[in-house]
Amino acid sequence: MTATVPTENEYNQICQLVYQYSRIHLGSDKRELVAARLGKRLRATGITTYREYCQLLKSPGGSDEIGNLVDVISTNHTFFFRESKHFEYLESVVVPGFRREAWGKGETCLRCWSAASSSGEEPYSIAMSLASFADRHPGFFWELDASDICTKVLETARIGIYPSDRINSVPFELQRRFFQKGVGVHSGDYRVKEELRSRIRWHHLNLFQESYPFQNRFHIIFCRNVMIYFDRPSQELLIRRLASQLVPGGYLFIGHSESLSGVTHALQALKPAIYRKPLK
Repeated sequence: MTATVPTENEYNQICQLVYQYSRIHLGSDKRELVAARLGKRLRATGITTYREYCQLLKSPGGSDEIGNLVDVISTNHTFFFRESKHFEYLESVVVPGFRREAWGKGETCLRCWSAASSSGEEPYSIAMSLASFADRHPGFFWELDASDICTKVLETARIGIYPSDRINSVPFELQRRFFQKGVGVHSGDYRVKEELRSRIRWHHLNLFQESYPFQNRFHIIFCRNVMIYFDRPSQELLIRRLASQLVPGGYLFIGHSESLSGVTHALQALKPAIYRKPLK
C-alpha cells in the first residue's frame, strides 16, 4: 500500500532536493499538495513508501527522477496572450522602437526569449505578434527561443496542438492566419501552423544552470509568473542572470503578480511588470 503523505523528515528531504535542482521553494504548508502530485511518480516507479522514494532521488541515477519530480510539482497554468497589456506594449512600443532605433545601428534581427514557456501559449503569442508585424513591415526579421524546466510541457509546446477552448483568447484574424483546424480524430483541436512552429527554438533549460545555450544576447526577455516560486536570494540571482542576457536597452517582462520591489537590480521600471536595461 502506497503511503499517502510523507513524514516531516521525508518532506524536508524532497523540498531540499527540489530547491537544489530548480530553486523552487516549497513551504511547510505544501506537504499535502506535493503528496497529491507525487502519487503518480510513486506508481510509475513501483515504489510504495516515501522513504524508498527519497532513497531513489539521492541515488547515483536519481537526477532523472528529480526532473520528473519537478515536472509534476511545477504549476503550468497559462493561456494565449495572457496579461494582454504586455502584448499591447510589445506591439505598440518595443517592436516599432527596435525597428526605428536598432536598424540605424545595423541591427536587423530582433531576438526574443520566452524563458518559462510552459506549454507554449506564451512563445506562440509572442511569435504571432512578431510575425504579424513582419507581415506589415517587409524586411523586419526576428528570432525566438523558448525554454522550460519541465520536459512534459515542452513536448506539448513543440507539437503545438490545443483544444478549441484554449485558443478562445486568440483574436479571430490570428486564429485564421496561424492555426489549422483539426479533422477526424483531431476534430475540435487546432494546431499552430508549421510556418510559426518552425520559427521557435525550444530548449529544456533550468534557469539556474551554469550557463545558457545562447550565442547572442536578447532584445526582449519574457520571464513571467515563475519568480513567485523562488525565495529572495534566488530572485536576485535570476534577475542578474536575465539582465546579463539582455542587450543595453533590452526589455524584461515579468508577471503582474510579481515585483522587483526589494530585489537588488539595475533595471529601469517602465510600466507594471516591464523593465528596461539602461543603454549605458
